[in-house]
Amino acid sequence: MEEIKVSPDYNWFRSTVPLKRIIVDDDDSKVWSLYDAGPKSIRCPIILLPPVSGTAEVFFQQVLALTGWGYRVISLQYPVYWDLMEFCDGFRKLLDHLQLDKVHLFGASLGGFLAQKFAECTHKSPRVHSLILCNSFSDTSIFNQMWTANSFWLMPAFMLKKIVLGNFAKGPVDPKMADAIDFMVDRLESLNQSELASRLTLNCQNSYVEPHKIKEVAVTIIDVFDQSALSLEAKEEMYKLYPNARRAHLKTGGNFPYLCRSAEVNLYIQIHLRQFHGTRYAAISPSMVSAEELQVQESQLTHEDDDQSEDSCLQADQ
Repeated sequence: MEEIKVSPDYNWFRSTVPLKRIIVDDDDSKVWSLYDAGPKSIRCPIILLPPVSGTAEVFFQQVLALTGWGYRVISLQYPVYWDLMEFCDGFRKLLDHLQLDKVHLFGASLGGFLAQKFAECTHKSPRVHSLILCNSFSDTSIFNQMWTANSFWLMPAFMLKKIVLGNFAKGPVDPKMADAIDFMVDRLESLNQSELASRLTLNCQNSYVEPHKIKEVAVTIIDVFDQSALSLEAKEEMYKLYPNARRAHLKTGGNFPYLCRSAEVNLYIQIHLRQFHGTRYAAISPSMVSAEELQVQESQLTHEDDDQSEDSCLQADQ
């Protein structure tokens, strides 16, 4: 079983896409780490937001594939923020620094929740043009951790890691999913105590999304049918919150489908972004559109051939 961190794709990503560190707050300790790849002429890129255990590297397969098709992709890692409004303010300053007026956001788990809260927070002067929510949630009460949310900052790193690892898949999984879990454990080990504690605090402090504030935002929800940290109730709540959202279902993929089912996830991202081609909010270089659309059509035909029924289907609920 080949580990992701020694794979040719990962090493190519690390050697060709530079990691940038940006400070936008008065506090110099708050550093955003990000990979910004693809044509810089694109002013409405897709930005990828990781889960609690993730770093900017966890989306390397999306960065490689999407930039190859002409998209501008930014994968980032958060500084230490203890409050949702503080995060939203910092993220808004980052977009200002990067001179990005509006963006598309792809968020996994906590990243999806933060994406929704940022869209909500900036709804009067919108900065989010669309959302792709992967294994995400809209209400932190599903974790039943509100009583501990204010004490994460006191806990040692090993205890915080144990809390996070408790949500990882247990039991037999296929080799690609096992590799994805190993890679995420490695990424988790790279986070320090304050990084982990602050993310868990954001993940668990009492908060929920107010959908009426972001009803104009186009949404795609990506879910897996197999074991993940999210309950069926949490998924159903997301469907209720966004009745007009496109739904992309993966039969398998666990907590980290962007790593172990990257081809399908990349295809769903392309399908979502395709609705903005030809507008000022396109995340792709105009010269690459026809080639990219041909590639999407070929991918869809391949999926249909591989999967005659509901194994891996995209359905739009209007």
